[in-house]
Amino acid sequence: MNFEHTDDRRMLSDSLNRFIAEQYAFDDRDRIARSPEGFSADIWRQFAELGAIGALFRDADGGLGGSGFDIAVVFEALGRGLVVEPLLGSAVLAGEAIAAAGSERQRELLAGLIEGTTIAALAHEEAESFHDLARVETRAERRGDGWILDGTKVAIAQGERAELFVLSARSAGEVDDEAGISLFLIPASTPGLTLRGCPAIDGGRVAELRLDQVKLGADALLGGEGSGHATLERAIGRGVLALCAEALGAMDSAKTATLDYLRTRKQFGVPIGSFQALQHRMADLLLEIEQARSAVINAAAALDADRLTRERALSAAKVSIGRIGTRVAEECIQLHGGIGMTWELPLAHYAKRLVMIDHQLGDEDHHLQRYISLGRS
Repeated sequence: MNFEHTDDRRMLSDSLNRFIAEQYAFDDRDRIARSPEGFSADIWRQFAELGAIGALFRDADGGLGGSGFDIAVVFEALGRGLVVEPLLGSAVLAGEAIAAAGSERQRELLAGLIEGTTIAALAHEEAESFHDLARVETRAERRGDGWILDGTKVAIAQGERAELFVLSARSAGEVDDEAGISLFLIPASTPGLTLRGCPAIDGGRVAELRLDQVKLGADALLGGEGSGHATLERAIGRGVLALCAEALGAMDSAKTATLDYLRTRKQFGVPIGSFQALQHRMADLLLEIEQARSAVINAAAALDADRLTRERALSAAKVSIGRIGTRVAEECIQLHGGIGMTWELPLAHYAKRLVMIDHQLGDEDHHLQRYISLGRS
């Protein structure tokens, strides 16, 4: 199999890396991440103009690619710049759910997502779900020709600024059954829907969404009634790949910063990078990062394979990224010494993001168990 990027992907990668380096310097990123909005509308518009959002959607959906390697190229660049704009939630998670299960009318919404004029978010995670995709307590009950929804969703990235939610709710079955999960398209302005936002530990903002007797029409149902689990699995699988690629980009930036520090920081009149013990630690770290790169490539190549192959490759990559990302964060800070923990140094922010990526869409322990259980299928 040929893993070399196409000319279009190389051009996109070059354009994104150059744009982020020139327009998304750390001070600018820090200001954006700590702002009341949690991201920059201007930067979001420019990502759309560069084709970064469109690259995450398939040609059939009006996009410019949408393959596993397209996702990996975009998010590796985003990881290098610690980008907080909502490409994951809007384009990958919500966008894939609409593309996979939407009616012809619902799929018309994809144009706004691709152009960056509409921001969407996936509202699936709940306080008691513990990464279990099937555990949904939010309820959806038939009421005449429509639906009544009640429940709470948590940790929705950039949820305060989303204009549209793809939301999961249980319309039948027990709380942890795969069958009986339905998906709904809900505008943020819907009566009975309330949002409460707060800063995220690694930058940007997250929101809690509450539904109190929210009334929806029959046309709000996304896909078949009770059949949302498979759509969620595909959408979240693409999100897992995106996070793994983002972590790889963040690791590369942390590695580069640490190598530069080892070359310039002096003790006893010589650069500390000349000390053999530090050289060995850095060499081990470089090997680990290349293993993470291989895991991301394998997951990207398997994204359009059969379900078992795809899901095992994605969980394997998330396990590797969780372990290696945490080690990179710890080692790079230790190799910097005390300065590595200071707020003003970008490294501390890369370390925070790498640790938090492990906890998004299932942590290392969850995906290890999932990988084992899929092997028994």
